[in-house]
Amino acid sequence: MTHWFKAPLLYLLPQHALSRIVQWGTRSRRFPFRKSVIRWFIRRYQVDMSEALEPDPDAYPDFNSFFTRALRPGVRPVVEEAGQICCPDDGSISQLGDIQGERIFQAKGHSYSLVELLGSSEARARPFLGGRFATTYLSPGDYHRVHMPLSGRLVEMVYIPGRLFSVAPDYTESVPRLFARNERVACIFQTEAGPMAVVLVGAIFVGSIETVWAGEITPPRGKAIKVTRYPASDPGIQLECGEELGRFNMGGSTIITLFGPGSVDWYSGLVPAMRVKFGQSLGQVRRPPAS
Repeated sequence: MTHWFKAPLLYLLPQHALSRIVQWGTRSRRFPFRKSVIRWFIRRYQVDMSEALEPDPDAYPDFNSFFTRALRPGVRPVVEEAGQICCPDDGSISQLGDIQGERIFQAKGHSYSLVELLGSSEARARPFLGGRFATTYLSPGDYHRVHMPLSGRLVEMVYIPGRLFSVAPDYTESVPRLFARNERVACIFQTEAGPMAVVLVGAIFVGSIETVWAGEITPPRGKAIKVTRYPASDPGIQLECGEELGRFNMGGSTIITLFGPGSVDWYSGLVPAMRVKFGQSLGQVRRPPAS
């Protein structure tokens, strides 16, 4: 069955109900054959357990604990040069480049609205108009914690309800406006490069999205956009480059990183489908010319 046929079926599935069932099953400590399922998953997705803080698959009390496993210290060296943009996750590049006005490129023949992505707020989207974006896809076998691309102070967190389409590469080519339709959490930071947005996009079977400062954000209790602001008058939440920001519980997921116009440059060798690792540099902050 090709993805062109499977994609319409996703519209008919009870996406949230299925994801809640998966959430319950992956957190159950009485789930039958848990150890066998974890070992099958490791073989199926070629998970390198030597990188994990806990390398023994049988030591995890439930599947989600394994899925959100921590890495050993030092296994992902974080770029230390000033102004370097840290890759926020293990995964592959979906797309990256310039934001064309307020349109972001999704895949051949598809783009979506920056305003819609950030919760239909023109004011929230304005600093990023004509800026730059990087979209990375985390497959089920990847490390599923998310880290800061640059050091920054949290300004706003926005939960945006939506669908839970698969975000696998086949579906980004066939589902219009996919990332602006799926459930997501947008985190807006103030950094040395100016405003930076890190958008955590959920997907089918993603049990929930968490941040380190607010805990579990999804699944929500309601269906409305929820905005939490962190005023500049309060030092609030400050995270360093490479520090953990949040995580996805179960399933493949996507991260979209946004910067304003003229603020950063991506490295020219980065291309769609290229594998990337948390900690490596994706680009650098654009410095003003010396006076």
